[in-house]
Amino acid sequence: MSHKESWKMQHERLHVKHRGHEAMHAEMVLILIATLVVAQIVLVQWKQRHCRSYNMVTLLQMWVVPLYFTIKLYWWRFLSTWGMFSVITSYVIFRATRKPLSRRTPRMVYKWFLLIYKLSYAVGVIGYLAIMFTMFGFNVFFRIKAEDSMDVGVIMLFYGLYYGVMGRDFAEICSDYMASTIGYYNMGGMPSRNLSDNVCAVCGQKIFVDVDEEGVIEDTYQLSCNHIFHEFCIRGWCIVGKKQTCPYCNEKVDLKRMMNNPWERTHVLYGQLLDWLRYLVAWQPIIIGIVHGINFSLGLE
Repeated sequence: MSHKESWKMQHERLHVKHRGHEAMHAEMVLILIATLVVAQIVLVQWKQRHCRSYNMVTLLQMWVVPLYFTIKLYWWRFLSTWGMFSVITSYVIFRATRKPLSRRTPRMVYKWFLLIYKLSYAVGVIGYLAIMFTMFGFNVFFRIKAEDSMDVGVIMLFYGLYYGVMGRDFAEICSDYMASTIGYYNMGGMPSRNLSDNVCAVCGQKIFVDVDEEGVIEDTYQLSCNHIFHEFCIRGWCIVGKKQTCPYCNEKVDLKRMMNNPWERTHVLYGQLLDWLRYLVAWQPIIIGIVHGINFSLGLE
């Protein structure tokens, strides 16, 4: 018996088993809707009142929940990428939380998370295009089965979104730990150290390329407060680490001004999509588990 025939037979058995249970199903739907509403209110209030604890618990669940399903369903491909990402990210976080902070650490931190950010964005876009490719029937021209191309698209889209979420959240944690060490301002808003004209406030290393010159590897970027940085460092600070202030004087950074290219502006929408996925992966399984617990306690099948 093929997989499709087996699935069809199981589906028919399910219909026979639940025939005449319409009232019970309606009650289960009401329980599901009520639980979703209550859970959403609780999560919103938690995030507004205790944002730091909410983010930490959400990140922990984002890291653990997929691992549970990966081991349970034998998804070894995801487990291998998850393990490699976890090992490298753990080392990066370890370096970012050391005090005194090494002068090479900030650049290494932003390099890693910017790489994750770009890779996740590219993989997610390719996965989305693969899904659209299949939905419009272009797979027929290349003699590719619709199931195969759709599976590839969904898997790549999930990989891109999942690691995009994890990369952004871990980047923010590293940025918070490093801010007090690599920033030049204190709680009173006044700089605690002097910044030379040729030193980047993010990494503390010299700047060899003038603002008006074009660098071979990277350019030099100047904020509206006239402080200059390595472009790689300040973009990592603002876009990857989600910091919207100058590392030196704490002045507000205009992110729209930093995103000169149209393709960079999509990162803002991409970030909103990642926030939605964070809720879907971290909290949705918990909510569904609560719904199953309520149904089981009430004797609903």
